[in-house]
Amino acid sequence: MAGSDAELVSQDGAGTPDGFQRLWMPHRMAYIRGENKPAGTRVADGCPFCRIQRLGDAEGLIVSRGTLVFAVLNLYPYNSGHLMVCPYRHVADYADLDEAETGELAALTKTAMRVLRAATGAQGFNVGMNLGSAAGAGIEAHLHQHVVPRWGGDSNFMPVVGHTKVLPQLLAQTREILAAAWQAGG
Repeated sequence: MAGSDAELVSQDGAGTPDGFQRLWMPHRMAYIRGENKPAGTRVADGCPFCRIQRLGDAEGLIVSRGTLVFAVLNLYPYNSGHLMVCPYRHVADYADLDEAETGELAALTKTAMRVLRAATGAQGFNVGMNLGSAAGAGIEAHLHQHVVPRWGGDSNFMPVVGHTKVLPQLLAQTREILAAAWQAGG
C-alpha cells in the first residue's frame, strides 16, 4: 500500500482519507470486552483484586501494601497515577468492612493523596467508590476506592470530543515513581 504514515493514519477503514488523526489504543478492547472481569461474586470466580495481591508488586502494579489493604494502579486509568485502595479480604460492601479495615483504607487513601501530590504535583483528586453494578462498579464483588489525581486543564478536547484519554506515561513507569515516593514518605 502506497502513502506516507500520516496518510495511512488519517484514512478510514475503507482507505478513504477523512481528515482525522487516530490514536489507536488496542489495550482498551480488553476492558470493553470485559476480559479479566470475574464471572461471579466469589473469589473462585476470578477476582482480579484477589489475584493481584498474590503477585509481585511490579507485576501486579501494586504501589504499597498495608496490613489489611493495598494500593494498586488501575489497569484502565482515567488519569496517570489513578490508584485504587483495596482490602485484601474479598468483600463487596463498605458497610461490611470491619473497623480496622475501614481505618486502614482511610489512612492509605490519605497517604495515596500525599504521595500523588509529591510525585506528580496533583492539584486535586476524585476519590470514591462505586458500590454495586447500578452505581457503576466494574468489579462489584471486591470493594475498591478510586484515587484519581487531577490537574488544572487535564480535561481537554480529547475526552470531550474524541472520547479518548491520552495518558503520558506507561503504567510500569507510573508504578515505579509512585512506589519510590511512597517509600520516601510522600
